[in-house]
Amino acid sequence: MNGIHEKTLQDLEFPTVLQQVSEHCITALGNHEAQNIAPYRSKELLMEALKLTNEYLSSFYNDNRIPNHGFDAISKELKLLKIENTYLDIHGLKKIAAISQTANTIILFLEKFKEYYPTLNTYASKIEVTKILIEKVDSIIDRFGDVKDNASTLLFDLRQAINKVKGKINQSFATALHTYHGLEYLDDIRESVVENRRVLAVKAMYRRKVKGSVMGSSKTGSIVYIEPEATLQHTRELNNLEHEEQEEIIRILKEVTNTIRPFLPLLQAYQSFLIDIDIISAKAKYAKSLNAILPEFSEEKHLYLRDAYHPLLFLNNLEKELPTFPQTIELKEDSRIIVISGPNAGGKSITLKTIGLLQVMLQSGLLIPVHERSKVCLFDRVLSDIGDNQSIENHLSTYSYRLKQMNYFLRKCNKDTLFLIDEFGTGSDPELGGALAETFLEEFYHRKAFGIITTHYSNLKILATELPYMINANMLFNERSLEPMFKLVVGQAGSSFTFEVAQKNGIPYSLINRAKKKIERSKVRFDATIAKLQKERSRLEKTGQSLKLNEKKKSEEADKLEEINSKVQKKLESYQELYDSNQRLIYLGQKVNDLAEKYFENKRKRDLMAELFKVVQIENSKRKKVSAKQKKVEKAKEQQVKQEVEKKVEVIRKKKKEAKKKAVETPKPKPVLKIGDRVRMEDGRAIGSIDKIEKNKAVVNYGIFTTSVSLEQLELVEAKK
Repeated sequence: MNGIHEKTLQDLEFPTVLQQVSEHCITALGNHEAQNIAPYRSKELLMEALKLTNEYLSSFYNDNRIPNHGFDAISKELKLLKIENTYLDIHGLKKIAAISQTANTIILFLEKFKEYYPTLNTYASKIEVTKILIEKVDSIIDRFGDVKDNASTLLFDLRQAINKVKGKINQSFATALHTYHGLEYLDDIRESVVENRRVLAVKAMYRRKVKGSVMGSSKTGSIVYIEPEATLQHTRELNNLEHEEQEEIIRILKEVTNTIRPFLPLLQAYQSFLIDIDIISAKAKYAKSLNAILPEFSEEKHLYLRDAYHPLLFLNNLEKELPTFPQTIELKEDSRIIVISGPNAGGKSITLKTIGLLQVMLQSGLLIPVHERSKVCLFDRVLSDIGDNQSIENHLSTYSYRLKQMNYFLRKCNKDTLFLIDEFGTGSDPELGGALAETFLEEFYHRKAFGIITTHYSNLKILATELPYMINANMLFNERSLEPMFKLVVGQAGSSFTFEVAQKNGIPYSLINRAKKKIERSKVRFDATIAKLQKERSRLEKTGQSLKLNEKKKSEEADKLEEINSKVQKKLESYQELYDSNQRLIYLGQKVNDLAEKYFENKRKRDLMAELFKVVQIENSKRKKVSAKQKKVEKAKEQQVKQEVEKKVEVIRKKKKEAKKKAVETPKPKPVLKIGDRVRMEDGRAIGSIDKIEKNKAVVNYGIFTTSVSLEQLELVEAKK
């Protein structure tokens, strides 16, 4: 791999990606190094870098989290170690101990979990693990950052002497304070501290009566600060001892520094290792934020990016809670070059940049946001020509600059090159620029280069149709609203919808018609045909989505029915078991009843007991021996089924009862009574026949007598035939 040109990295906004990666670093050195990540020139080093990042990413999803790698930079200490007779201060030594501890912890952790992190372990195992540095620093420096008393015998003796002298100073000062206070030479505050020494606050009028060294006075001059003479002698002794203590500390630090100096290469390795871990960690965190993965590598030149997201657009939209539309694109030997066409603002340039940026990220050791079924390959070079590249410094127009770029492409293009050109052929006369662009494209094609271009030129769309290993693609547009759908469709050229978009934006129809007449009829027809095909493709796409949705719903319903069927089957089995159990109990009850009846008649107790014992024996022979626990489970299950059945039976009984009650409550319609009908009173037994009906009353003849009764009180016994 020959690397990727700086211009291409700028075109694809790769520095912005590195800026985002560096923000995940937790050290200043890591942050700086992350911004200098560049595409790898060696495939072996690239594969190692990708595996390292992928393994670190996996640590976020398992219980074996890699220990913290934060550290304070020791660059200054490393420089001092290179210079003879220099020594490190206490802070520097503590930093060296801390960085050694951090590096050792991570190296030992990776060794312990090498099955989870094989590549990280191999990478870390090259660095030596030693506790010498940590133990050496800990032996002389305590946790408060002071040199320990027992760092040397002399230091111990000096500090003992210092403590004694300090005791004498305090004692002599207390005596002087008591004496002069009794003589009323001191001010109300009695004492103060000047230059880290205790002094007496003497009234100015008594300054000559107090023996000692004047250390200063108050602002008003009413108080003079004097160190008592008795204390002065001890103070001088203390200063000498402290000076000796400081010299001994420096001697100890020099000795420790000289012990550490031979470990300079190891310390450099520790710092480099932790910087690398910081960068790997930042790459993994960035990958997690993008849902990025390490896709499968193809040995052949085969690039298949499924559901590929533009990283910068994805994170920007995520922040604004907006959707991001992924693209799927494939480059292989029989479709090496893709010509993307369609109207502006449809997503052509973003698609082009997505493919380019993901390829650059991958070749720089970064994981990419694509579907796990994607396939990737490596290119020696990635060439790009994106955006308006007017060069003010060199007085070059856009077209001149683009021609210069094409010249560079022609020198570098081969079968291991991926080229990306946005708005190919623009910047000059459409006819001439289009013809030159077509020639360039043919040349790239014959050199077997891989590439993606975006264009509005019809001749380039036609060329893609004619050449076998070049294909057209377009960005889908809604044919009614003329809104972009941000979906790439391979296999068909896209219309620029020039006149349709103009009409939508309010340009008068008469002007559009005049414009149509000014261009060749064949071009209008070609663009119209493409537009028609694109609309048809869009319609088919919607139909396909609708069918997929229906299929999914049917599949879900089928699964639901299957589940219900399974539940019903289980219930039926439970009910069948309950029914069989109840039938057996009925049979046993019948048997016992027959025996009871027989005994009632013959009173033969022995025969009864023999028969009963026989029945019990037969029943027990059918039983299986089960444990008390199993028996309990079966009983509970049976009880549950019983309760369920009883609930359902209760509901049915309730419904029947209500229906019966309703039937009783609902009175039958009364028949129309006529003369000659045989009737009786509602609460009576005597039956008579109707002789006459007047208004709402009937004359009923009972044979012996007749009576007048209301029709409502009568009920029909037999109608007249």
